[in-house]
Formats: sequence, structure tokens, C-alpha cells
Amino acid sequence: MSKSLNNRVRRTESLSREQIVDTAIHLLDSGGEDGLTFRTLSERLATGPGAIYAYIANKHDLIAAACEAVISRTVEIKARDLSPEETVRTVALAMFDAMDTHPWIGPALTWSAGQLTMVRVLELIGQQIVALEVPIQARWATVSALLNYILGVGGQNAVNTKFAQKLGANREDLLASLSTAWSALPSDAYPFVRSIASEMRMHDDRADFLIGIDLILAGIKNNN
Repeated sequence: MSKSLNNRVRRTESLSREQIVDTAIHLLDSGGEDGLTFRTLSERLATGPGAIYAYIANKHDLIAAACEAVISRTVEIKARDLSPEETVRTVALAMFDAMDTHPWIGPALTWSAGQLTMVRVLELIGQQIVALEVPIQARWATVSALLNYILGVGGQNAVNTKFAQKLGANREDLLASLSTAWSALPSDAYPFVRSIASEMRMHDDRADFLIGIDLILAGIKNNN
């Protein structure tokens, strides 16, 4: 048996689902969903596609497994050690940061809403809604509002990051350009937009995201 074949056999025997998923995450981070193919994955793992299919059925399942791995590593919350409001904030920020670091997660979580990953997040946030004494008839709408906000704003932030990367620009330059454009709008038609144009140069996306969470939490408190 040749040396290369020996290496391939040893590599296949040592292959694990965790290795496959971790490598897929790296490929998704560097090239998005288009950068993840079973051929590229096989080459990176120095194995054949058949060895991968023994663990993962298809690309859809692979991305779902990658989401599960990232979220399970980043959203580790001991709810009993925090207040319900603090737990919601912590989970929300962990999700925001995960989507910012791994921009492909936002869209993947949206189409995999029925997967166990999102069910776990739903359960964690839902428990806090119960602890906040939201009436049972309003719990689904309340949890949906929080999850839609987290996925929507976090996902859009990730899209903005990827867009800036494609343009070869940094965030500061893009915000400065946007601020300049808003400042040049007619004052009679866009008085509010012009009034906040200067803030576009220095605003913190993560802090703004948390303000939105706090507004939702305040609404929950006021409606109980």
C-alpha cells in the first residue's frame, strides 16, 4: 500500500463528526454557503466524500449542524444565576455576536427554524417570558417579537458587514459616506434624518441592538 493511501486510510479512520462540522464552519466563515461544498470539504479533510456522508446526509444537514455547534458554544446561559431580563439580554447579545462573527448563521437560522438549535433558543427565552409573568395568551406573540428582532437585526448587521467586505471598505468609511449623504438631503423634506446624520459616524451597532431589546422588555413589563 502506498504512503499516500496509508495516510488516507488513517485520516478516514480518525475522522469524526466534530471534525467535519468544525471544518465546515471554517469554510462557511471564509466563503459563505457557496464556499461550502462536499468536494472542498473532502479536500480539506483529506478524505473521500463517502466518509463524510457516513456522518452527514447533505449540505442542508451540514449547515444545520454547523449552526448547532456555533450556537451551543456561544449561548451557554445559566438562567438561574440571572434575572429574566438579564438572561434575555445575555442570550440576545450572544446571538448577535455569533451572527456578527459567522454571517452565514442568520439566514441559516431563519430557514432552519424547526431545527433543535432554534427550539433550544426558543425554550430558553420562553422560560424568561414565563418568569416575567406574561399572560399565557400573549406568550407566543411576545417570544416571537423577541426572536424576530434578534434574528432580523442581528442578521442585517451581518449582511452589512459582508457588504462592506465585498466593497473593500471598512465600517467607518461607509458610515461617514452615509452621514455625508444624509446631511445633504433637503431639510424641509428630511428634517429628522438630517438631525441624526452626524450620529451615523459613531454609533455602536451592538449598543443599538441592546437598546431595542430593552425597549421590548420595557413593553413587556408595562403590559403586565
